Amino acid sequence: MYLTGLLAGDSMITGIVHTALVVRDYEEAIQFYCGKLGFIVAEDTQLKHKRWIRLRAPGGKGSEILLSKAVDDKQRASIGNQTGGRVLFFLHTDDFDSDYAKFRSGGIEFTEGPWEDYYGKVAVFKDLYGNRIDLIEPRTAPTF
Repeated sequence: MYLTGLLAGDSMITGIVHTALVVRDYEEAIQFYCGKLGFIVAEDTQLKHKRWIRLRAPGGKGSEILLSKAVDDKQRASIGNQTGGRVLFFLHTDDFDSDYAKFRSGGIEFTEGPWEDYYGKVAVFKDLYGNRIDLIEPRTAPTF
């Protein structure tokens, strides 16, 4: 069992707000995530040495993606492999069949599935850099 060590009245972390995605180019990443997957640019601000670009899922739930342009060889080497080959994002949908068909017709490369599992319907696809992403329609809890 894991204990938090927090006492009543202590401050706490309230959520994960952004997840950084290392990209080669801002515009190509926006084109893929917004143009093909339907994400929305929540913010695009030019800072002194970089752009601050936040992408939000069209359903508005979950952590936002923060596009982070690679600036050196070490960062460029991680593009497409930020998780060492594991799944980077787990995207929920309320209409798997429709999204699966739309993504396939839009040229998205699915590498596994679809299949049914205890948690829902799932398939794995690659983003423009090769990062693995799960598309999941979660099972709904039975009503009694």
